[in-house]
This record gives sequence, structure tokens and C-alpha cells, in this order.
Amino acid sequence: MTSMLPDEGEHLATGWDADLDPADSIVRQAVLVHASWAVAQARGLGRPWQDGPRWAAGHAGDRGALTNWVVVKQPLLDLGQVVDEVDELLPRDVPYLLVSAWPTPDLTPHGLGLVGHPPLMFRSPSPVTESPPSDLDVRWVEGAAELADAERVLVEGYPMPELQPFAPGALYAPPLLETTTRVVVAYDDDVPIATAAAHSAHGITLVEGVAVMPSARGKGAGAAVTVAATTAYPGQPAVLLASDDGQPVYARLGYLRLERWTIWMRAS
Repeated sequence: MTSMLPDEGEHLATGWDADLDPADSIVRQAVLVHASWAVAQARGLGRPWQDGPRWAAGHAGDRGALTNWVVVKQPLLDLGQVVDEVDELLPRDVPYLLVSAWPTPDLTPHGLGLVGHPPLMFRSPSPVTESPPSDLDVRWVEGAAELADAERVLVEGYPMPELQPFAPGALYAPPLLETTTRVVVAYDDDVPIATAAAHSAHGITLVEGVAVMPSARGKGAGAAVTVAATTAYPGQPAVLLASDDGQPVYARLGYLRLERWTIWMRAS
């Protein structure tokens, strides 16, 4: 019988080595595309960001925890130290979300509150998913005016009251469209009612920023923009973090639940 013990000195891959192929696992791809998204938002706004082997983050704005993301890139026992390191990028009066694919220690002593454990959902590129039939005009954002429409829907439809009164540029800026991020808006008689973003990195698409205006819910607008974002990069699988209430909607669009992640928040 051949020994399964490693040779002395042989490197044993953990699945999170910095030089490992991103496609080593779906979860690894999901972690890395979330980290890329955190950085892309800040870079698009010309704001500070950091991307290292342990975590990535962007300081996209000074208000609203959803504006700033900190994504843990490997299993860590010293998350308290990570919080201390993040303080050098994000001042203590700036809110943020800390996203971990792994269970975490209690971070309340470090000033964070537990948001929850949202399901990570995955969709293979193989299913053919068509947008539900509707009279909505679903458009890919091409300029500043449409990008402002998308941002308004995200702020008012999500909602994000801390970003009111609305002023464009707090979440999205035109340079974001020069990256691997695409933003879609659904219009009803030229009125923007739903939006979603598709961010591509490491061979996978992250669907983010899905929002529908309260007055437009139930018209299929959310499904329409989600399908558009999911298929924005043909041939790529897609992932997203869902709420428990929202995950049945994504399941109908071909998404499967993989596991639950952990999200903490530091409020301003």
C-alpha cells in the first residue's frame, strides 16, 4: 500500500496560498472576487484601498457601512489584529462591513457588531436563464447620467438612509465603468426602478448592488437586472451573497446555496 504521508519538507496546499490558482475551488474564487470588488469601488472613486495576502479593503466613502468593504482572504485566528490593521486605512469614524468566508471569533470587543451569516450562492454558466417577460427597458450603463440613475436606485431602493440626501458619486463614479464592472438599470417609462452590478475577477462574476425601488417591487424588475448581471460575462459562473428572504428568488434563477459566510459591521 502506498503511503499517503507527505515527504519531509513537501509543501501542503491549504487552498489559500497566495500563489494558488484562483480556480482551485469555487469558494476561493468567491473570496477573491469579493476582495476585488472591495478594491474596485474605492479605486473607481479615486479613494484609498489596500489589497494584501490576508485581507483587502477600500475606503469608498465616509458614510454607510455598505460603502466600505473589508474582505478576509484566508482563514485567520487573529482577526482582532486585522481590525487594528484596517484602522490604518479606514479611520475609526468610518463605517465598514467585514466579510469572512469562515467562522470568526467575537469581534464585539473591537467595536464591531454581528450582521449575520448570509448564504453564498453559486450559479454555473451552463443553465439558460431568460429574463421574465416584461415591458421594462433593461439597459447597460454607458455614461454618467445612467450611472447616477443606478446609484439613486441603490440608495433609495436598498435602502441606504445614511446616504440621504442623495448626491451622485458616493458609491459609483464613471471610472468604475472602465474596470471589469458593469452596471445595469431597469427603466419603466424612462423611470429607473431597479439596478444591479456585475464585477468580473479571477474567472467568476460577482453580482452585487441589487436593488428595486419600493413602488416597483413585484414587477419582475429585480429578477430582470439580476439575470442581466449574472450573464454579463458569458461563460463565467456567478456568485452572490443573499439574504434568507432573498435566496428563494435567486434559486429560481438557477443559483445554489453553497455555505454561509459571516459579516460584521463597524457603525460610524
